[in-house]
Amino acid sequence: MSIAAERKAEVIKTNATKAGDTGSPEVQVAILSERINNLTSHFKTHVKDNHSRRGLLKLVSTRRSLLDYLKKKDEARYKALLEKHNIRR
Repeated sequence: MSIAAERKAEVIKTNATKAGDTGSPEVQVAILSERINNLTSHFKTHVKDNHSRRGLLKLVSTRRSLLDYLKKKDEARYKALLEKHNIRR
């Protein structure tokens, strides 16, 4: 499940570190978290949708990689991001 363009722009705007920022780990993790939450709610009604479940696992893996990178570079930003998006670690 993808997110609407308006919602994606809103997520980018709220998580950007500077104007025009779309590539920072914070923005990428926020977008992935939004997509993961959408898919999680999708699975509450479509339990047997295993093709989308595979995509969900890939999204979670990508988000995990970005979080590992951020933890290695700047642990304060990492902890703030976990807290902001309620990500379990």
